[in-house]
Amino acid sequence: MTWIAVSILAYFFIALEIILDKFLLSSKRISHPAVYAFYSGLLSLGALAIFSPFGFHLINYGKIWPYLLAGIVFTYGILCLFFALNEGEASKVTPMVGAVIPVVTFLLSAFFLNEKLNHFQFLGVVILIFGGLLISFDLPIKIRKSETCLLTDKFFAGFGHTILAGTLLAVAFTAFKYFFERDNFINVFVWTRLGLFLGALTLLFFSFWREPIFKSLKKFKKPEKSEAKTGSFFVLGKCLGGSGSILVNYAIALGSVTVVSALVSAEYIFVFLLGVIFSLRFPEIFKEKGKFWDIVQKVGAIVVITVGIVLISLEWKNF
Repeated sequence: MTWIAVSILAYFFIALEIILDKFLLSSKRISHPAVYAFYSGLLSLGALAIFSPFGFHLINYGKIWPYLLAGIVFTYGILCLFFALNEGEASKVTPMVGAVIPVVTFLLSAFFLNEKLNHFQFLGVVILIFGGLLISFDLPIKIRKSETCLLTDKFFAGFGHTILAGTLLAVAFTAFKYFFERDNFINVFVWTRLGLFLGALTLLFFSFWREPIFKSLKKFKKPEKSEAKTGSFFVLGKCLGGSGSILVNYAIALGSVTVVSALVSAEYIFVFLLGVIFSLRFPEIFKEKGKFWDIVQKVGAIVVITVGIVLISLEWKNF
């Protein structure tokens, strides 16, 4: 049960980070999602300095590259997430990511990790996925006909990047779990964070991302007051996200990677509530819809998500 509580606390920290991410990206305080991903990857290098005295050790080349590759995949996962947050509502993007991650994680962990869920756990994951889908679409869904196919306008802005983000993050989480079963937590965490750092550097290989990154680097020469404030918000967000990431990885090391991934549903409950609060102050940024059916839909989804979390928790208590 401890790892479930750790997971929920971790996702609260990450929800706070997402709200700050949405604020910085949508307010154009940070010019481009690639810039955000680049600095996020650079900051991950701090894991080496902080945790190296507590269990970090060198490993042979054959074992290093999978750790680094998993970190690089994670970098591109958060890059897609930043694109999605820049394009759409945080309270829709995060739930959809939370719906995709457990599905992909379940398939990967069943195949590669031989991880099995009992009936209650499987039902809980399904309910969490349904809750994520429920909160992600505008209801009621209306279908319009075209000459060639049926179309719907109900996929929210940033939907494609959201699906890709969930898939890449699920691949990374499954790889992390595989490593945790074969090495100590600190060593896996540090090596995969080094992978995040390398992933950030690979963004420079692409000219359409390299240009905004280089422009942002030039601003360090003569930073303005507003940019210093933006930097403070960024560091605060990354500290919250880093704390959440450490706790998520710790929970994965202690428990089920599928269940921990499914508990990301708690994160978007927090995101929705925080988004509503911040939309009162910054309505042009958070744009949380306040119509009756929007509220009913999201509250209903939160109830469904809560039921899923309770099912998972009760089963692990042996009820």
